[in-house]
Amino acid sequence: MINKLSLFENNYVGLYIRAWDDMAIVPANLEIHEIEAIRESLQVDVRESRMDDSGMYGIFSVLNSNGLVISGMYKNRDLDFDTGQRNVLFLKDMINAVGNDIVANDHGAMVHEDFSRKSVSAIENALGVETVQGTIGGFPTVGSSSVLTSKGMIVNPETTDEEIEVLKDFFKVSVKVGTANFGSPMVGSSIVANKNGIIVGNDTTSIELTAIDDILS
Repeated sequence: MINKLSLFENNYVGLYIRAWDDMAIVPANLEIHEIEAIRESLQVDVRESRMDDSGMYGIFSVLNSNGLVISGMYKNRDLDFDTGQRNVLFLKDMINAVGNDIVANDHGAMVHEDFSRKSVSAIENALGVETVQGTIGGFPTVGSSSVLTSKGMIVNPETTDEEIEVLKDFFKVSVKVGTANFGSPMVGSSIVANKNGIIVGNDTTSIELTAIDDILS
């Protein structure tokens, strides 16, 4: 299932939602119909949180089946939602926007090339997968310039064929270039997806919808 959504009058829905196959973390001040749309689209338990005043969980967290990495800039370390059996890491690094700078599934994780070695090791331990540093299409913000699930991966249009082959082998999924929100290459900020469904920003065109659905469904 693929649905369009806007949150806080912003079509970059990936800024606010962090999701995996079983759960989605969202701001606690969403409207009821927005929460229902997220639950229906992704077929997940929606965990509302007030831990971050900005509510930008897509920017400041990342997760897979094994772990949850949260920006160390959060002063409140008391999680107000159930993470299941996941490892939880509050990552202290000069790079704070971990959701923008880490992309992961249950096969691997790629992170911003400026993370410290200590941080890379901590991320690897928390997510339980091999973790490498790199760029996608020339962007070090690998999380905002790609969307990765257990079924597929969308990367920004600057990604080369050679990079795509490397990503396919590393993450064990099909990989294709794409855009959302009327041509935005920052697909990670524009799309929220898991194996069950997809949410895109309201500005996403019908042509983009077809391509996104083909890659991630």
